Amino acid sequence: MTTIDHDRTAVRSGYLDGPYRPIHEEHTVDDLTVVAGAVPADLDGLFVRNGSNPAFEPRGRYHWFDGDGMLHGVRFDGGRASYRNRWVRTAGLAADQEAGEARLGGILERPDFSVPGGPFKDTGNTDLVVHGNKLYALWWLSGQAHEISLPSLETVGVTDFDGTLTTSINAHPKVDPDTGEMLFTSYSMLPPYLTFGVIDPDGRVVHNEAVDLPGPRLQHDLAITPRFSVLFDMSLQWDPDQLARGRTHVRFYRDVNSRIGLAPRFGTGDEVQWFEVSPFFMYHVVNAWEEGDEVVLIGCRMAEPLADDPDNVASNDGVPILAQLRLEPVLWEWRLDRSTGVATERAIDGTLAEFPRINDAWLGRRNRWSYSPTFAAMPTLAFDGLVRHDLTDGSTVDYRYPEGWLGGEAVFAPSTDPDRTDEADGYLITLVTEAATGRSEAQVFDARDLPAGPVVRLEIPVRVPIGYHTEWVPASAWAGSDG
Repeated sequence: MTTIDHDRTAVRSGYLDGPYRPIHEEHTVDDLTVVAGAVPADLDGLFVRNGSNPAFEPRGRYHWFDGDGMLHGVRFDGGRASYRNRWVRTAGLAADQEAGEARLGGILERPDFSVPGGPFKDTGNTDLVVHGNKLYALWWLSGQAHEISLPSLETVGVTDFDGTLTTSINAHPKVDPDTGEMLFTSYSMLPPYLTFGVIDPDGRVVHNEAVDLPGPRLQHDLAITPRFSVLFDMSLQWDPDQLARGRTHVRFYRDVNSRIGLAPRFGTGDEVQWFEVSPFFMYHVVNAWEEGDEVVLIGCRMAEPLADDPDNVASNDGVPILAQLRLEPVLWEWRLDRSTGVATERAIDGTLAEFPRINDAWLGRRNRWSYSPTFAAMPTLAFDGLVRHDLTDGSTVDYRYPEGWLGGEAVFAPSTDPDRTDEADGYLITLVTEAATGRSEAQVFDARDLPAGPVVRLEIPVRVPIGYHTEWVPASAWAGSDG
């Protein structure tokens, strides 16, 4: 078991300096300079990236997930591109700005329930999702949904989906490309520890059911198929003894199997079919689909997720550390046989990569291609390139950034050409920064030919810190709107 000493002197986090150093100004740049290549004519929409950007010096020990949310957007239109960045203007950020300082400690500090809006600040800094032509910024610990105006990226405010959302919402809800429904989970350190639900295409919660778990669990993502939500009861868990003492420690129970659950989309918690699998922790799934009686799940599995666990087989050499977490995910497949209740599993590829993305039109259906950033050789989490996995034959191709440049998650943007509708017909878009100088670019790759490098490099005339998740918003989402 790994513990954190909440009484020791704070050591400045490596996630506050260098390529992670926050910026504090909002910018609008109407016409980006093309460094090389040309903006594809069949690219029409808005690329947005979310991330942690603390507005004030953190209180106590800082975790990279603690910072205020900041959005960076690149608009592609008619062969041109523009840029803007905007804060996710949460209630917590407004309260800090009024106080002139950070009022709350982060997740590495003892929770303080006496501070209004606490114990932790919902920063909306994690993911983004488009549903019903609206963009939402979401928080990793399961919080509120902050609506973001399109294409201006100004914060509209918190939505409760017309009064129908009575729980929190996880950072990675999934929108079914066929039905338009958004499937989500909510999790908490207090009962009910996990719920799963459905928001209809008109933006109303039409289903929300509690799942009976033995205790609070670390959650983050979910997967979907046409009939099921795929849920998790993983072996990395909040330590219940420490929670009872008001401390947020985690423990990896390597002698306790993890479970993967199949919840019928409109079913009850009692109808979840659970499958025991080897112990693991996972932040992000790639996709899931149904093959007869089997549900196939692909994700980024970590077998030894605690940095200081004495039972780890492997060392921490060359593996980034995030607080107590040891980040060594590999691409993994689980097959869940509903007729027998038995799961089988296997490694697909050993490349250290995370933040996977696919063409979202294939979400919940059998897809072939997955795109992920690859880990840089650094003690902190950063990415030095992109890898494309072929989920059919297990092969990979990749692209590495020039020495000293770091990137992030690459979203898939489909081509607007009506004759290009195959799964790989589109572009990968990401932001990259030169660590030593702060020079930043938006780069666009042809998804069919990743090793060829970017088809266009666009200069961002302000420094862009390393961030998290991205979203592609087609221009049709705000057509007729004043943004």
